[in-house]
Amino acid sequence: MDIDARGPRFGAAVTTVVLAVALSLDNAWVLGWQTLAFALGAVAGVQRSPYGWAFRTAVRPRLEPPREFEPPEPPRFAQAVGLVFAGLGLVGYTVGPQWLGPAATGAALAAAFLNAAFGYCLGCEMFLLLKRATVRSE
Repeated sequence: MDIDARGPRFGAAVTTVVLAVALSLDNAWVLGWQTLAFALGAVAGVQRSPYGWAFRTAVRPRLEPPREFEPPEPPRFAQAVGLVFAGLGLVGYTVGPQWLGPAATGAALAAAFLNAAFGYCLGCEMFLLLKRATVRSE
């Protein structure tokens, strides 16, 4: 079943703020929260992530009915990509190398910002490219 396209963009906006806080404070705990949010979105789907729940319960009831829907697989893949980068950031902040924490967190922040500000989901585009590359032509 397709999802309201505004939900993942809302999640990206929250993710942008959380990652900006983690990066500016060099805080592994804040990044740990975001890593958990990415993990839940990747495993259970973006609609069941903490930010998906917040959108569904607090934001969507105040909006007009959705006009655009999208399949859940590309945003779910994007959550998995975010999980990889946040996980690498956690490794960098906790065990090193020291540069890895800010670099991986900054990369995840850049991708989240692209989605939140411009509606360009980098992970979703990666999903579509991988899907095209793996589909056999007849």
